[in-house]
Amino acid sequence: MFFDIAELDLGRSYKLLSSCITPRPIAWVVTQSADGRCNAAPFSLFNFFGGYPPVVCLGIGERDGESKDTLRNIEARGDFVINLVSADLAEAMNITATAFEPQVDELEMANLQTSACRHVAVPRITDSPIALECRMRQVIDLDTSGVMLLANVLGVHVNDDVVVNRERCYIDAGRLQLIGRMESPGWYTRTQDRFKLKIAAPQDFVAAGRA
Repeated sequence: MFFDIAELDLGRSYKLLSSCITPRPIAWVVTQSADGRCNAAPFSLFNFFGGYPPVVCLGIGERDGESKDTLRNIEARGDFVINLVSADLAEAMNITATAFEPQVDELEMANLQTSACRHVAVPRITDSPIALECRMRQVIDLDTSGVMLLANVLGVHVNDDVVVNRERCYIDAGRLQLIGRMESPGWYTRTQDRFKLKIAAPQDFVAAGRA
């Protein structure tokens, strides 16, 4: 079945793509307003792109035609933290997705503790197994759907028990027990069920008579 995007509105287009492109990693973003008030919110339009320094990309939609607190805070301060969501933090993450008023501290509502970061003044979520200290690089307007925000990663906090080799940066990702976003409304997936494939070399196909 073919869906012509030109025939869809924003709501149906988002619903279609967010149901097809799964699972999506969740960026649990902590920001601070200009007066130091913390905000936490999850975003599933998120991934990282190679390079040095590493760059992450975050899609931030609008709410009732206005910028969300997350974007306003990032544009005001420049720095923020992306925390990744493990299965045991799913309920707390879901609380912070609530459309609270700007003066409400989502971290407090979800009973989450924070810890200081090294390069940014914004705190990280203590129990998150991975936290990325980020600095805004560029904001790209996406017309009516919001913005695409690019940021440099300045540092990465990783739980000690998942680090296999610090010098070579080997992380046992399976032990992170992260969750991913699936389709709406409210569906998620766990990442414990993994499988491994060998990366083939061209000579493998020659030996098999296929090249």
